[in-house]
Amino acid sequence: MDTDAKATLHRYLRRQREGLVGKLDGLDEYDARRPLTGTGTNLLGLVKHVASVQVGYLGEVFGRPAPRDLPWYADGAEPDADMGVPADESRASVLDLWQESSEHADRTLEALPLDAVGEVPWWSEPRVTLHEVLVHVLAEVARHAGHADVLREQLDGSTGLVAGDPNVPSRSPDEWAAYRARIEQAARDVAGR
Repeated sequence: MDTDAKATLHRYLRRQREGLVGKLDGLDEYDARRPLTGTGTNLLGLVKHVASVQVGYLGEVFGRPAPRDLPWYADGAEPDADMGVPADESRASVLDLWQESSEHADRTLEALPLDAVGEVPWWSEPRVTLHEVLVHVLAEVARHAGHADVLREQLDGSTGLVAGDPNVPSRSPDEWAAYRARIEQAARDVAGR
């Protein structure tokens, strides 16, 4: 693959990262951390999780060790410990990890060609290329950025990848309520058949 393909994938990865971490903007500590689903999904935890994913896939998989120890990956750590943020772990420390992991991942992308070979020991077919892993990580970040979109909308109605996203129609609260009511009515109509 040519370097333009790598640059394109990297650009999309950066955009999804921006969207995910941007969901924390303007939130107080409680709203950034509080679980908004039955499984405990929360915005700051999503950022912490994705930071961990970047360190693993775009670092360790290619023999580039993590810039810091991640205790939630230690033997005996609680499952999904990277998805929650305990009270003694600051938002600043999670954002520092986010920045470090993004920079670490970017250095891997800058240093290696897309056909560089790595190993994902937890996959059934562990031998991978940077191209395959980059697509995997981009999909993972986009998936969690989508989760964050929904969580943030639940908190305060904010929508879109970033504030002022031109892909989100501009509607007043009354127009959104009417739009939602039409969708609800269509669902009820089908359910009543």
